[in-house]
Amino acid sequence: MSSRSATRVILIGVGIAASIYLLFRIREVIGLVFISVFLAIALGPAVDWLDRFMLRGFGIAIVYVGLLVAIFGIGLVLVPPVVDGIEQLAKDAPSYLDDIRDSDTLRQYDDKYSITEKLEDQAEKLPAELGSAAGELQSVTVGVFAGLVKLITVLVMTAFLLADGKRMWEWIEAQLTGERAKRFQAVGRDIYRAVGGYVIGNFAISFIAGMLTYIALTALGVPFAVPLAVLVAFLDLIPLVGATIGGIIVGLVILATEGLADALIYTVILIVYQQLESHILQPFIYGKTVQLHPLLVIIAILIGATLLGILGALVAIPVAAAVQIVVKDWWKYRPKPEVLSAQVIGGDSANAQ
Repeated sequence: MSSRSATRVILIGVGIAASIYLLFRIREVIGLVFISVFLAIALGPAVDWLDRFMLRGFGIAIVYVGLLVAIFGIGLVLVPPVVDGIEQLAKDAPSYLDDIRDSDTLRQYDDKYSITEKLEDQAEKLPAELGSAAGELQSVTVGVFAGLVKLITVLVMTAFLLADGKRMWEWIEAQLTGERAKRFQAVGRDIYRAVGGYVIGNFAISFIAGMLTYIALTALGVPFAVPLAVLVAFLDLIPLVGATIGGIIVGLVILATEGLADALIYTVILIVYQQLESHILQPFIYGKTVQLHPLLVIIAILIGATLLGILGALVAIPVAAAVQIVVKDWWKYRPKPEVLSAQVIGGDSANAQ
């Protein structure tokens, strides 16, 4: 390898490393942009429909108001039971520990590891800790303010994408001609379908999981049905592991409050639902919009969670689907070896002349 080639390789390596470092430093900004894009894709059909009857800006405003009203209404329905459930859990925690102590199966482990004693200490501290946590207004205020800033930023970027995203896309298309323009349109259409299908489908499946959990817990007479159902619905948004984590948490609560029999009944319901979700709901709702090998799904989730935490895990699958669409298009239209050889030979002949 000549010194010139070695220098070029080194410069390319430094450029790649610098790009990776830059992306890592701005990973939170990238996450906010991805959320804005996904929201714009999810809200796009509603805005496009309203665009036929009014100015697009008014359509965006109506969709935003409708979204805020829906969130506010859901909050009015869910927040009071969740707060009451948490307060009741803090009050009843010592009695649940007494029930655990009376269990023959758990008593053996308790005698060996002193589980009840440790849990009882924590349960006695729980009301005081909740009270002291409520008193830390400064840190809570800072956290809430930072969250509101991010929320407003996402909503503003989403509004810009809904208003001008189509014109931006058309401008890019106008810069391309011939086969490149057709490829760009096809790739964009496939990505839009994949991301939109995943976002809407994931929320639909999470809603179904939460409702089924609420129905099952209510039928079993389990306390805190609403907060536990909300928790399951939220965790179900996380691909692969979210539903399992939510099911384990709910199962442990049922075991502590209702006993082994009800916990086993819920476990059976959970297993049946997860099979139903994996083999019927997901293929039906997602359709052919997201086609990823399970190994790619796992790798994408691990990368997303490492870079952006829970947010990264949430957006990992649609991002991976978009990347796969781009890679498939490149692979389909990649220069064939014989074409490259002909270009090299033609170039050498021209240089010789």
